[in-house]
Amino acid sequence: MELILLSKGRGQVGHVQLSAGSVWVGVVAAALVLCGAVFYVGYRAAGVLGVANPELQVDSWRTEIEGQQAMLDATRDAVVQNLDALALRLGQMNARVVRLDALGQRLTQMAGLDEGEFDFSSLPSLGGPEEPLAVGDVEQVSGLLGSFDLLGAQLDDRQQQLDVLEDFLLNRKLRDEVHPEGRPVLSGYISSMFGNRTDPFTGRAAFHKGVDFAGREGSDVVAVASGVVIWSGDRYGYGQMVEINHGNGYVTRYAHNSNNLVAVGDTVKRGELIAVMGSTGRATGPNLHFEVLRNGRVVNPLSYVNQ
Repeated sequence: MELILLSKGRGQVGHVQLSAGSVWVGVVAAALVLCGAVFYVGYRAAGVLGVANPELQVDSWRTEIEGQQAMLDATRDAVVQNLDALALRLGQMNARVVRLDALGQRLTQMAGLDEGEFDFSSLPSLGGPEEPLAVGDVEQVSGLLGSFDLLGAQLDDRQQQLDVLEDFLLNRKLRDEVHPEGRPVLSGYISSMFGNRTDPFTGRAAFHKGVDFAGREGSDVVAVASGVVIWSGDRYGYGQMVEINHGNGYVTRYAHNSNNLVAVGDTVKRGELIAVMGSTGRATGPNLHFEVLRNGRVVNPLSYVNQ
């Protein structure tokens, strides 16, 4: 093999004669140098990238996997504990619903309400136009969280019904307290009825505005309903009289007392002692003259006494 040497300015300047063996030796030597360079560069790169020692890298990966496994186990334990707590809470809420239902049924029976007026086994009747769904309403919640939502709705429903029932009972109790009912004396008998009668002093026909209860001097006189005392003192013809305003247009009068035990402005309860029976005013003997006024007009007290 002949190599011709050329010069840029002077052209051919010489030549070298190479044998075939020399050429192959050169090629092999160049290949070996190239492989060595590649191996060296790869070794240096492996050291930089941290994979020069595979066993050390495997140990590192194993340690990392073990750490992740421990974290996963801890997370699983926490989830199990939270699920147990949620299940316990769910049971407590369910027991609360049962107690509320039982209480509601009991109150309904005590109130004497019609069957079905307060049905604690079903949702209350509601209405209204359709409203757009709030964000998240279209997403269905399942499993344990769905049970919590259902129980929460049931609790809200029961609370709403109990609030309505409580208001109903309180209002009815208030109406019952201020509604005249019962006898104004603890002992005695009716000696004169409401309406037309013969006047005991003049002997002429006259209209009797109340009912008279004859009894012993000093007998107890009690309020037939709760209210506020608006008169306590002497009034012509009535003698010592107590007058009570019960609201809703009702007023009651208790006359001929020997002594009044309440004063104007006092608040009295149904059955509270307010006076002592006597014969003051226009009376022939110890008795209680009892009147009931409805919206300013006298009505027959017997319709309230006999309730």
